[in-house]
Amino acid sequence: MDWSAMHWLNPPAKACHDAAGLHVTTGDQTDFWHGTYYGFQHHNGHFLHQAASGDFSLETAFRAAFSQQYDQAGLMIRADATHWVKCGIEYVGDTAHLAVVVTNGMSDWSQMPLPAYDGQLRLRLTRVGDAVWVQYQAGEVWKMLRLAYFPPELAVDAGVMCCSPSRAGLEVVFEEMALTPPISTEAY
Repeated sequence: MDWSAMHWLNPPAKACHDAAGLHVTTGDQTDFWHGTYYGFQHHNGHFLHQAASGDFSLETAFRAAFSQQYDQAGLMIRADATHWVKCGIEYVGDTAHLAVVVTNGMSDWSQMPLPAYDGQLRLRLTRVGDAVWVQYQAGEVWKMLRLAYFPPELAVDAGVMCCSPSRAGLEVVFEEMALTPPISTEAY
């Protein structure tokens, strides 16, 4: 992955890349959320992206020492401020959760605890037509976390994201990222 060929939406406090991957340190009180329930609109999270057209799969492996409420890192696709999907680990109630937020005008949020989280996660987001599949790797098996609607006519940017809504200084290492033709989701 050529991290230097990608672009930041909201550059983080610190970012550099080396043979181990992309190292990111989040800024203070950063997040992506649009309206639902809480009423606020945050669009200041960190998103390193490139254009992605048609159907594709986006995959990453990352690690972080999550410790504060709502610390998060993972993948994102974004058309604009009101149409995007973020997925990955979100730290809620002192536990790592697999989480997905889909925003089509307003945000929604789904999550499930990941008590066996050992500090590293492999994650995949696949876009085919009007659908987005989010999967995570458990051992050698890819498991589906979410299947969501996303407007097929919208062009998107795709990449990695991280946020720390309650603090600054979450350190994340994205060990790799790949944007490829779509990987089959026929098992679902």
